[in-house]
Amino acid sequence: MDIGVLLPTGTAQWGPNDDPRDLIAFGRQAERLGFASLFVNDSLISPRIEALTMLAALAPATDHVTLGTAALMPFLRRPIQAAQSLASIDLLSGGRLTVTVGAGFPGRFGRPLYTLSELPWERRFARLDETVALWRSLWAGADTFHGDFHHFTDIPPTTRPFRPEGPPIWLGGATEAALTRTGRTYDGWLPYPPAPADYATGLHHIHKAATEAGRTPTDITPALFISVRIDDKHSPHSRTALDAYARATYGMPLDQLEKIQAVIYGTPDEVRARLHEYATAGAHHIVVRLAALDLNSQRDQLERTAALLPTLRP
Repeated sequence: MDIGVLLPTGTAQWGPNDDPRDLIAFGRQAERLGFASLFVNDSLISPRIEALTMLAALAPATDHVTLGTAALMPFLRRPIQAAQSLASIDLLSGGRLTVTVGAGFPGRFGRPLYTLSELPWERRFARLDETVALWRSLWAGADTFHGDFHHFTDIPPTTRPFRPEGPPIWLGGATEAALTRTGRTYDGWLPYPPAPADYATGLHHIHKAATEAGRTPTDITPALFISVRIDDKHSPHSRTALDAYARATYGMPLDQLEKIQAVIYGTPDEVRARLHEYATAGAHHIVVRLAALDLNSQRDQLERTAALLPTLRP
């Protein structure tokens, strides 16, 4: 099983004296501790280091970890420029980029971003799929593209990624339509279902859709995004710390967040057991978001999570 970590690129995860330049050292520490990947998320609502800028900085500073987005929202960027940036990061990292994409969701993390991007909320999923198709076409050397949303002719030569086929593209989302689209089109799946049984059901749907589309289901990477808090002993402190994290990050209490996202906390044994439940449900690549609100506490949680790595198996 591959275990990755989400870098705390948002200001909500920084203390008053934290230096964002320390995120590079944080990523290098995670690589030394044995994590398989470094992921960053993407938004215009919550102040943070821009996702592709962060990955570009990490590319020459790391050696072998996968660099990923969780999740990139393509509608925030012009599609050809985004294809150039992603290809460039794949080149700079020697082919270590993985791109998880999403279309946003209702609420303050969805519609307002489309308004700022001057794009309609309607048909957002079709626009997302077509943008990914455009990227893949450009990376293959195409000089024209005609779809429902994008029409380009006489495209000059664009930057080609390290791998001829380009970086793998995963989809975030767990609606029935998202599961079908993952099985038909995408290279991986990165959801955050609150129950392992929901994960298993979703993965079964994806495999069925892949088979019907003539694809090999095992070619689709089953990943998981999950918030984690590890403490020495089970106590109310763990839940209190997670509640503070949920309020700072999402503006909602923990009892609301854990109804819609995967969240685990407790002793190392309790967290290990919960992660194994998701592994049993089929998850092979787990991206851990560390529930702490300053970089020193993030480093502590990073080391606690790293101590579990030798015992986690698919």
